[in-house]
Amino acid sequence: MHLTMIHPAIGHKKGSKYIRTWQMESLPAATIAGLTPDDVDISFYDDRMEKIPYHLPTDAVVISIETYTAKRAYQIASQYRKRKIPVIMGGFHATLMPEEVTQYAEAVVVGEAEPLWAQVIEDLKKSNLQRVYRSEKRLGLENIKPDRSIFKGKKYLPIGLIETGRGCPYSCDFCAIASFFDSSHRSRPVDDIVQEILSLKKQKNVFFFVDDNFIGNKKHAKELMRALIGLNVRWITQMSIDGAWDDELLELMDRSGCMGVLIGFETLNSDNLALMNKDFNASHGGYIKALEKLNQYNIRIYATFVFGYDHDTRESFEETVKFAIEQKFYIAAFNHLTPFPSTPLYEKLKSEGRMIYSNWWLDDNYRYNDVPFNPKNLLPQEITDLCVESRYEFYSVKSIFKRVL
Repeated sequence: MHLTMIHPAIGHKKGSKYIRTWQMESLPAATIAGLTPDDVDISFYDDRMEKIPYHLPTDAVVISIETYTAKRAYQIASQYRKRKIPVIMGGFHATLMPEEVTQYAEAVVVGEAEPLWAQVIEDLKKSNLQRVYRSEKRLGLENIKPDRSIFKGKKYLPIGLIETGRGCPYSCDFCAIASFFDSSHRSRPVDDIVQEILSLKKQKNVFFFVDDNFIGNKKHAKELMRALIGLNVRWITQMSIDGAWDDELLELMDRSGCMGVLIGFETLNSDNLALMNKDFNASHGGYIKALEKLNQYNIRIYATFVFGYDHDTRESFEETVKFAIEQKFYIAAFNHLTPFPSTPLYEKLKSEGRMIYSNWWLDDNYRYNDVPFNPKNLLPQEITDLCVESRYEFYSVKSIFKRVL
């Protein structure tokens, strides 16, 4: 039997190539490949960087989708279904919106694939695919073994994507991760992670621990970092700001080769933090005190901010950019708020009649970078424009020199 796996792009603009920095490995595809029995052949195509050969024979197509890639994934699926080739879809969007996804696929995997994939393959071999495969439990993460051989010949960046855990214990109202994992967190065995890193060390310059919150389990994170000391690896990750209050954690980050972390600051407005259910960002003396601790241990910061909450004004942008420059953030992102389906934020905006496009990810009038809802104090286009202006100001030559010096 032969499977075709596809990583869908967000979309393609005619005459334009995909941004090079986005061309990192598709870890979900490698993870699914690692679960697939050896007697099944696999072809993998990355829609971001190559044309999909629809004409080549295959027994089934497997697509993992997120909300931003859903529309493109459905276009790809339609091409195969016209050729009578069954399509299997899974991923975050498939779990959050299974009723929608079943319209575009013969089978939908709801939840994590590990408990279900063997049954999916067995049913496919018997030409007896079920419409929906629903994971009723979450297994341990002991046997995750991504098969990166499917990436052979692909010109990805030399960054190794490693999963050290899944989920996050927090319940931010905008977060699809919280909805998918029910605000839970699980960790992989440290020995498994270390062995995976060592197997890739010769090919990769730096490792990206793709966890939604690297310190979702601080005890596990510390154990892993102790194991990394002496291996001479460099790594980056994402974590919540409460890690700044743990000196042992920060020291281990510095000693184990951490090059920087992405932290969701989101907003400087305490009322907005309350709306997000993210008050913990302002605990222990707030951002300034947290940044003093992070700087003390040489932790570079990639700070992210979102705009569009009820207490945002034009002044919010000016205040945030000024703060980002003064704090000398290594990188900063200034993005508009996006209500992902099945999150508390999405349901709230929908109930209040503030969505411009109900299913914005499918609407033909929606464009990537549009604000798909009506904010309280600003127009949608104002927020889009002010986000762009904020990026220009932060990455201006003057700002760069100030932060470097």
